[in-house]
Amino acid sequence: MVGVLCVGFAALDHVFGLDAMPERAEKYRARTFAAVGGGNAANAAVAVARLGGQSSLATRLGEDDIGTAILAGLAREGVDWTPSRRYAGLQSGVSAIMVDAAGERMIVNFPGAPMPDDADHLRHAITPDCRAVMADPRWEKGALVSFEAIRRQGGFAVLDIDPAPRDPAVIQAATHIAASAQALRLMTGIEDLPTALLSLRDTLPGWLAVTDGPRGVFYLAGDAVKHFPAFAVEAVDSLGAGDVFHGAFALALAEGMDEAGALRFASAAAAIKCTRFGGRDGCPTRAELNAFLMQAA
Repeated sequence: MVGVLCVGFAALDHVFGLDAMPERAEKYRARTFAAVGGGNAANAAVAVARLGGQSSLATRLGEDDIGTAILAGLAREGVDWTPSRRYAGLQSGVSAIMVDAAGERMIVNFPGAPMPDDADHLRHAITPDCRAVMADPRWEKGALVSFEAIRRQGGFAVLDIDPAPRDPAVIQAATHIAASAQALRLMTGIEDLPTALLSLRDTLPGWLAVTDGPRGVFYLAGDAVKHFPAFAVEAVDSLGAGDVFHGAFALALAEGMDEAGALRFASAAAAIKCTRFGGRDGCPTRAELNAFLMQAA
């Protein structure tokens, strides 16, 4: 197995399934509920593990019951969380998430208390088997240290821009960047996604793409923008789909796929996840993903 280190945010999600989104302040009854681990990097790490990679996570948590529950969930999935750090007296992150009948979501997030920024220990978290780092912008120092370390041994540095990092050095250290549609529009002030990508082709290094949910992925190829359409599925819950995409994409690169193959692999993983309620609980196994791709061929 090849290794992937995911760096960034982990939380505990309380997911409520509703027929429709609330419109005013009153009591609403959910038809389904799930308490599941969440957070960009943590979800990506679970995706890597379920898809057959050697998965590890570097995050920051409080020494509280929420943090303990987050780590227990990761351990059940086979994710090595030993590169993470916990801090006494600080609160871990938690979210309340409402998902309507169309699979769209509304999120209220408490990101946790501000955590210490030191990430020097991550220089030693890149094992010889590690071929990729996937990082979100919630821990910029951790992303930068890990990107620099993986690139020194010839691996891939995959950045999830959602939102954009404040430190431009994080972007410059990435080999592959995949932004959410909302984040790209905020970065560029341009509504049309292909035009927004083209506006960045001379300023951002490496491979650059934007994910746009059911509209697929747009990516730069030289001076042109190409499109990879999303797989057609009946969406039940889109929560965590982007995180699953990033984890699967990093694993595919680590396994030796080119960007086109990695896009197909990651898009299929995200599509399957959308057909299942419960955030990252809907992430597929490698056998499920392989079967899906065979049927889609």
